[in-house]
Amino acid sequence: MTAARSDILIIGYGNPGRQDDGLGPALAEAMEQRNLPGVSVDSDYQLTVEHAEMASRYRVVVFADATTEEDGPFRWSQLTPAEAAVRFTSHHLSPGDVLALTRDLFSAEPESYVLAMGGCDFGRFGAGLSPAAQRALDEATAFLVTFCSQYIAQEDLPCKTEST
Repeated sequence: MTAARSDILIIGYGNPGRQDDGLGPALAEAMEQRNLPGVSVDSDYQLTVEHAEMASRYRVVVFADATTEEDGPFRWSQLTPAEAAVRFTSHHLSPGDVLALTRDLFSAEPESYVLAMGGCDFGRFGAGLSPAAQRALDEATAFLVTFCSQYIAQEDLPCKTEST
């Protein structure tokens, strides 16, 4: 018998000691404070093999991280497992690598997304976000709260059956 999977897992990752690189953990903290039903949150410096097992227990997984490649405050994109052989390292995996391990080791394929938030100050050591990164965080958090709430509400709908 397969165990029932929970709804949504948000994994925020990055280094809060490198200014805007802390956007992922900051988003995880913001979502955890909202305490949304059906939503679990994890925060880490980087993605590891352990995240594959964790992801296998959820219907939806959101990988949240900072990026320097954004024109706007954030980018939301659906993700599929990596097709190429997974590079094994105990120090860092990509979200696609984590999903490939989730599929190959735990026979699970959660619906998955990347939430990449724009940052601009990565070069100095120190806590805190730049004003631009804080705006990106605020907008990404609002978007993610709406996404999670709508997803959970949809999951709570009773099953529809056709009458004959």
